[in-house]
Amino acid sequence: MAMLEVENIHVYYGSIHAVKGVSFQVNEGEIVTLIGANGAGKSTVLNTVSGLLHPRTGSVRFMDQDLKGAAPHKVVERGLAQVPEGRRIFLQMTVEENLEMGAYTQPGSAVAPGMEDVYKRFPRLEERRRQVAGTLSGGEQQMLAMGRALMSQPKLLMLDEPSMGLAPLLVEQIFDIIRELHAAGTTILLVEQNAQAALSVADRAYVLETGRISLSGTGAELMASDLRRGLLSMSKKWLRHFFEQVFTPLCASLYAFGVQFDARSMQSVFPTYMPREKRSKLISRLRARNSCGGLWG
Repeated sequence: MAMLEVENIHVYYGSIHAVKGVSFQVNEGEIVTLIGANGAGKSTVLNTVSGLLHPRTGSVRFMDQDLKGAAPHKVVERGLAQVPEGRRIFLQMTVEENLEMGAYTQPGSAVAPGMEDVYKRFPRLEERRRQVAGTLSGGEQQMLAMGRALMSQPKLLMLDEPSMGLAPLLVEQIFDIIRELHAAGTTILLVEQNAQAALSVADRAYVLETGRISLSGTGAELMASDLRRGLLSMSKKWLRHFFEQVFTPLCASLYAFGVQFDARSMQSVFPTYMPREKRSKLISRLRARNSCGGLWG
């Protein structure tokens, strides 16, 4: 029997149809990943499972119980915890206080053993237990967000973009931790844009594209397919749209206020996966299409 069953959910933001008939399941002991480009609906699905959003139609069942209408704190009490995108730790609280907040559904007698277990898993947090969370590095904050979720003793741990904003070395560390949690028996639902990293740890995977599941299979099957190339292509298209429609107009506005840029600094800003020649061509194209004047000079 599946631990989590999501059946044909449709989720809206006002009139915007964000998730369109998504169905999937997570079995006990698995790592299942939802991957896709930015804006595909991955976080919306996770927030719907957590009770932060409610589907207009469809159902979410956890441990054979319908979660329809359940408040988020009641979902946590049932054994389902989410590590949100962007970490969202309590920045003004200490590491220890953040962990205590994660145990709010547990009896008082479970707090100390739970914290000891988290410190064993994340020794860096024990070293900084009295430190204000807002002063931690990005990787340490991600560890804290994961530790806080583990304090609720979840049956299913949901991770939303755990590699976001982290340096490659820290991304490797976070995915090593995910492997360790899985080896210890934790069932995990992972949402990631980093397809290669996600598929390398996943038992099964689903690909979301504009609110729909377009592909599914084992992690190994999708890793061996052309999927990664397709996702990279989508990411490049999104980045190009960002630079053309958002970044360049912003620079133009700054230029109007007297902020100066030079060509060398602009070369360093553009995506590093682009060969230098392509970056130069893109800059030339942007210069021609925008009214930035001497911005790119």
